[in-house]
Amino acid sequence: MMSNAKTYSVGNNTFPQKRKGTQTLSSLGGVRKLDAEAKRCAGNQKGQKKVRSHSYVANGFLRTSFLPKYRETEITRVSRKSAKLERDFFESLFKLTEHYSIEISKIDQLEFPYSIFLTLANVKKQLKNTVNNWSDIRLVQDKEKTYLISEERYDSGSTLFYIPVFPLYKMLHDRDRRKTATLLLSVFSYLYHVADIPYYRQQESYLYWEYEMLKDWMLDDEIQDGEKDKRLDEMNISEWVGDNIEKKIYHQNNLTFFQHRIDHFKPKDQLDRDCLLVAEKILSLYKTYPTATIFRNASSLIDTDNDDVSEEIISMDRYISFYADNVGWLSSTLFEMVNNEFQEFSDTQEPVIEKRFDGNDMEGKDLLFESSLFDLLHDIIDLLNEYRKLSNEKY
Repeated sequence: MMSNAKTYSVGNNTFPQKRKGTQTLSSLGGVRKLDAEAKRCAGNQKGQKKVRSHSYVANGFLRTSFLPKYRETEITRVSRKSAKLERDFFESLFKLTEHYSIEISKIDQLEFPYSIFLTLANVKKQLKNTVNNWSDIRLVQDKEKTYLISEERYDSGSTLFYIPVFPLYKMLHDRDRRKTATLLLSVFSYLYHVADIPYYRQQESYLYWEYEMLKDWMLDDEIQDGEKDKRLDEMNISEWVGDNIEKKIYHQNNLTFFQHRIDHFKPKDQLDRDCLLVAEKILSLYKTYPTATIFRNASSLIDTDNDDVSEEIISMDRYISFYADNVGWLSSTLFEMVNNEFQEFSDTQEPVIEKRFDGNDMEGKDLLFESSLFDLLHDIIDLLNEYRKLSNEKY
């Protein structure tokens, strides 16, 4: 199951559709974990039976280690050019070790291609232990040279990053929290306009049609009229509040006066202090990456065979979105439905970058923005959930 932040978890992900003009599963919260994760096959815990060699077998044999057999790959097919391939490999490796600040001992005593195989195994181990978000490394050969490609991937943790808007609506009508709410309007505007978080009242968004489907099911369902009326009221409120908040966060003044609101905000309690801290971090991120969207490094939905795999992968715009509320029948039913749908997918779209160690410039290629923004989405959802509990009001 996907989790919600509180984060809700997801199954798998598609590229977001752009908004016109400006604009991609715990019981409370916007972030939730998926219901199930892939299980590994358990090995034989007892292991194999011990077999002793006959006493007359030479001890030297038992002390001998053998190199593994290797598969027929690009390396074996170009063995005639092994000298150039090996030279290119170690030149690319030097660039990689400099970039990641790791040290690799060259295995001079082994001949090609074992020198490359064992060096790559060493590199993978070090990168896995020392580099955040590191995912994979590949040895690639084009027409002219051979080089290494390192892949870094942000792990979304099978989480639904659903940001509830109803707590902000309540906060705007809370006399003790109006200034806090105004500060959060700037945060929401950044997420809406700049980070490009999908909004559930827009028809281009994934959740718009999930809510529509729930409404149709509810109207067709054979439930008591009183209960049906209650659920319909909840649905209507979610639509009205969503439209109301979208009009407020659409105003660019929320971004224009972002710094001013931070400078003049006087926190009265821990919730206020937490909101101020989140706002400061969001503004800093905005200044550092003024045009970056959360989808800027989304992994491709076209595979290596040039086939569209969007029906097999949970796209990012499906597990990242604004939504109505984290309390009530509508919220719990929505998360259940989304989680069930995501179980049908085989993978999840996530931010991914590739670094080619072929001598070309790699400046600015990183996942620092994504790592910071996803952490802040967790914080924002937690704050809204906390306020929702403190206000102790439901539909």
